[in-house]
Amino acid sequence: MATRRWERWLTWVVAVSGPLIATALLIHLSHQVQRDYVFIYLGLVAVVGVVRGLAPALLCAAISFLCVDWYFVQPVYTLTIADEQDIVNLIAFLAVAGVVGLLASRRRDALLQAQALTRQLQEANTQLIRVNKEQAEEATAALRLARSEQQIRTLRESDRLRRELLANVSHELRTPLGTILAESTAANDSRSASDMGMSLQTIAAEARRLKSLVDDMLDMTVIESGALELDLVPLGLDDAISAAAERLHRSSPDREVGWDREAALVEVLADWRRLGQIFDNLLSNADRFAPPGTPVEVRVAREEPGLVTIRVTDQGPGIPPELRDRIFERFFRADAPDKPGGTGLGLSIVRGLVEAHAGTVAVDSVDEPGATFRFTVPEAPATS
Repeated sequence: MATRRWERWLTWVVAVSGPLIATALLIHLSHQVQRDYVFIYLGLVAVVGVVRGLAPALLCAAISFLCVDWYFVQPVYTLTIADEQDIVNLIAFLAVAGVVGLLASRRRDALLQAQALTRQLQEANTQLIRVNKEQAEEATAALRLARSEQQIRTLRESDRLRRELLANVSHELRTPLGTILAESTAANDSRSASDMGMSLQTIAAEARRLKSLVDDMLDMTVIESGALELDLVPLGLDDAISAAAERLHRSSPDREVGWDREAALVEVLADWRRLGQIFDNLLSNADRFAPPGTPVEVRVAREEPGLVTIRVTDQGPGIPPELRDRIFERFFRADAPDKPGGTGLGLSIVRGLVEAHAGTVAVDSVDEPGATFRFTVPEAPATS
């Protein structure tokens, strides 16, 4: 503040003393130089106007006018003017000096406005940088929080799946192991041959159930770890359906599998063992829920370019809409009347195997009774 006040007073001093100093210098110069005094005074007025504004410039112009009239206009050392031309020249000088001062002051005002605008822009830019920094920090904090929440959810889900896995595995293992243990320890020489045979059959059935559970768990682990390897080769879809229907017939002799061999005469690009596993799980699931004496239907169609669509349909109770999103979850099982419960992994394995073949699997929405599982596999490229 003190510096600005000192600069303001210095400008007024220059406005007053500047014309006096210029006059003192011009008096001692040649007459030719004295005739150019007007440019020196006008320059001084312009400088004062640019530095401080219109008022000091007008004061400088007035003092310059008096100095010129006193020292350089005949008769000198008086404020009288003998020649009319000198009157015109002095008036012109005063007018020009005023205009120069006005223009210089406007130039100064424009410069001050530009400086003020520059400061405002700098302040706005500084504020914008600060706001951007705060927003970046907030976004980083929000992202960090979201990641933490995601990690917490993942850990909770992993813990839930772990507890669910332990509960289901322990439950699934307990029954066949208990049965095998009971039948094996009860076997002795006092039992008849027929009783011993039934015990051995029971032990064999429960052993196969244990093997199925272990195989399903190993398959699920391989699928979820991304370590599943497929031997993709062109193969006939009709052969895969025929083999799967024959395997189902061995375990359920009374269950008929209906399918159109001519519609299934198409080659797909798939792994033979894994495609058979998809059919086995879907047919086994349909067999569990279909009423006795009703067939399981397998239909083949080409609905999308490069893909073959297969549907497996039963005439069971169907799947409620609220369960269709959960039907492919691990260990999710629906109750089937008069049928032993499965491992709850079959449909999860189906989804993993189908997606590994670059296909999709879903439950079709149907109005009639029963459930329809639809999945796709890539069609084998045509060979020339």
